[in-house]
Amino acid sequence: MATVHLRIGDLVWGKLGRYPPWPGKIVSPPKDLKKPRGKKCHFVKFFGTEDHAWIKVEQLKPYHAHKEEMIKINKGKRFQQAVDAVEDFLKKAKGKEQNSDGKGDSKGKKTPNKPLKILEEDDEDLSALKDPSEKPASSMEPISKRLKIVEEDTGSTSIQAADSTAINGSITPTDKRIGFLGLGLMGSGIVSNLLKMGHVVTVWNRTAEKCDLFIQEGARLGRTPAEVASMCDITFSCVSDPKAARDLVMGPSGVLQGIRPGKCYVEMSTVDPETITELSQVITSRGGRFLEAPVAGSQQLSNDGMLVILAAGDRTVYEDCSSCFQAMGKTSFFLGEAGNAARMMLILNMVQGSFMATIAEGLTLAQATGQSQQTFLDILCQGQMASTFVDQKCQNILQGNFKPDYYLKHIQKDLRLAISMGDMANHPTPMAAAANEVYKRAKALDQSDNDISAVYRAYIH
Repeated sequence: MATVHLRIGDLVWGKLGRYPPWPGKIVSPPKDLKKPRGKKCHFVKFFGTEDHAWIKVEQLKPYHAHKEEMIKINKGKRFQQAVDAVEDFLKKAKGKEQNSDGKGDSKGKKTPNKPLKILEEDDEDLSALKDPSEKPASSMEPISKRLKIVEEDTGSTSIQAADSTAINGSITPTDKRIGFLGLGLMGSGIVSNLLKMGHVVTVWNRTAEKCDLFIQEGARLGRTPAEVASMCDITFSCVSDPKAARDLVMGPSGVLQGIRPGKCYVEMSTVDPETITELSQVITSRGGRFLEAPVAGSQQLSNDGMLVILAAGDRTVYEDCSSCFQAMGKTSFFLGEAGNAARMMLILNMVQGSFMATIAEGLTLAQATGQSQQTFLDILCQGQMASTFVDQKCQNILQGNFKPDYYLKHIQKDLRLAISMGDMANHPTPMAAAANEVYKRAKALDQSDNDISAVYRAYIH
């Protein structure tokens, strides 16, 4: 079979992991996005979506030569919309060429055909690549949504990288050595996905037995946090609270003892901004590079590689972690200076914790007034508040299943930290304060190590 040579501007069919071939266009990648090492690939912008990724050359086929074949095997509505977007794009391109030909020199010489124009977000023709129903992009979109970098006065930035879902199987792992400290509910799923996607990972956990499963899956074992940090280029940490995060860095045999100039440390724990500032200062004082990257999600989302990652601090570390974040999450945001991600995460968890307490309150009030809790849930899930979160948590409550997906003690900790953050900003947080009292009651009833939905029990005792 003859080799097909592709270049920027060519229309192609790109195969992304387990997804069907999709029409796209080879474009120039953003200047600060490095090409995966050792891989022959092109940067492709997919039609009818906002997705773009590095695709291996063997997963690319010329658009026109394989159009009929692809249309026969793909029948979905979104696929047809993508094909229509390609055809509209071609019509516009052809019209421009004809207009250009008509304006040629007086001898009627025809202008040689040129590759299609490389589109950027400021170009009018970009509309041909998008679903007409899509809203304009905001300056804070996720890592998988933008072609160019946008920065606002706040310093908040969302940057593009290759497709961000671990489930697509198309991630090119970094050649940097990765360390991971903390194998709890979130950390275990993260490490599993890093290994599945081909990263070289060294693990450490306070309870060493938790490392065994990951050693069997190909991870290496670090004896202390200091040893992991010294052995690895990028060390991640995901522990329970600010004290644990500080102890891991500054305690005996802590990370700080293994930090050398150029070493990267990524704090993924949900902690307060003050802790992040302290950790950033001590890491950088040793010549290290620091990034915070707390994650929004649950144990199940961690296992599925579908977390949302909020990052802030050293942006070059964020870029170096690109393949890691793609393996562990469905999207990631870069939010500027260190501390911003902690603030945003606490606000998100404050809302989630308050919402869960309110749902539990509604279920118990339904019961107290003689209403069916199941009917309440059925009605709720047919309205505007319907979500997987609501359905799952309510079903767990009705079934008496409080197996932890996110520890109740951790959401109470996050509420406490968010309230403190509100105090420092002189901003009222009355809803969070009320919810916090309910979670404290649940903790007093020995629900700390159960799921956050166990807050329900605070209302029935």
